[in-house]
Amino acid sequence: QVQLVESGGGSVQAGGSLRLSCAASGRTFSPYAMAWFRQAPGKEREFVASNHWSGSVIKYADSVKGRFTISRDNVKNTVNLQMNSLKPEDTAVYYCAAGPRLSDSDGEYTFWGQGTQVTVSS
Repeated sequence: QVQLVESGGGSVQAGGSLRLSCAASGRTFSPYAMAWFRQAPGKEREFVASNHWSGSVIKYADSVKGRFTISRDNVKNTVNLQMNSLKPEDTAVYYCAAGPRLSDSDGEYTFWGQGTQVTVSS
């Protein structure tokens, strides 16, 4: 089992920045691919970014490319999401996830955090 706890959400005006963190505990963190997903009210959960356990392969959704940066620290067992130039359409609950392989499909991820709210006002 891997336990994931997100932090860093909040409210910000459009154009602002937030940094989300996900702390992992339990089984060894490093072999897992890590990802961030988000779910806005009335919408399905969508992929945001993912990071191979080695850090060598990173994927982003087109909607966040150039604005968001995912990073991980396998010593501290954390994965972060730096979000810049935030837009109102980024408003959602953001979830951290861990799984055996890198994917943009939420079905490939085994462990999930409880989510953290991000609200961007115009």
